[in-house]
Amino acid sequence: MNLFKKAKIFIKIILRKEINYKPQIACTTKWYGNWGAGFFVIPSELNKDSIVYSFGIGTDISFDKGIIKDFNCKVYGFDPTPKSIKFIEQQSPIENFNFYPYGLSDKDGSMEFSLPQNPDYVSGRVIKENGHDQPGESTISVPVKRFSTIAKELGHRKIDVLKLDIEGSEYDVFDDILNANIEINQILIEFHHRFKDIGIDKTKRAIAELNKKGFRIAAISDEKEEYTFFKK
Repeated sequence: MNLFKKAKIFIKIILRKEINYKPQIACTTKWYGNWGAGFFVIPSELNKDSIVYSFGIGTDISFDKGIIKDFNCKVYGFDPTPKSIKFIEQQSPIENFNFYPYGLSDKDGSMEFSLPQNPDYVSGRVIKENGHDQPGESTISVPVKRFSTIAKELGHRKIDVLKLDIEGSEYDVFDDILNANIEINQILIEFHHRFKDIGIDKTKRAIAELNKKGFRIAAISDEKEEYTFFKK
């Protein structure tokens, strides 16, 4: 990271627009995926029998392909965004990569998504009751499922890596995920407290709740957005 970015993050911390957490446990991690689409993973905890859930694919599967390349394990990708679905349909089949065109929620059914105005952007966001879609944004209804529903349908009682890059909806699904009777080893999260309708307090509460459930911070990206949590 260059000095300008470091200074920018430091100023945000001073202004209470960013949080400055440190890893809570010491372990060896490796970055998987391109910048903006990757996370740190604890590779010693993975093997060919591991199960990886990757929520939020967009148009970049570098994380998923990297995991498959190193461990030859099964990766399950999820994204209800039209551009993401089209992107996956245009890819050549990837061994051990399984894609599902629905999103993650705390309920089964459908939810309203707002799509970005900029045609170069990909990811949509769930429209909350108080609304955070911007004027002029188009909206669509997309299918969503609970974490426990997905794991049951796919026949999994243990998830080795759960990746959440779901544009601010991570805060809405934490309780449902942590209270599901599913064993999870590593949780990778891109926190979106930079969104003006979210803020850092929600991320602090989420981390506190993860800590209560036995998950500890193993790594944080330089941008202070991508967190890796590990539970032995």
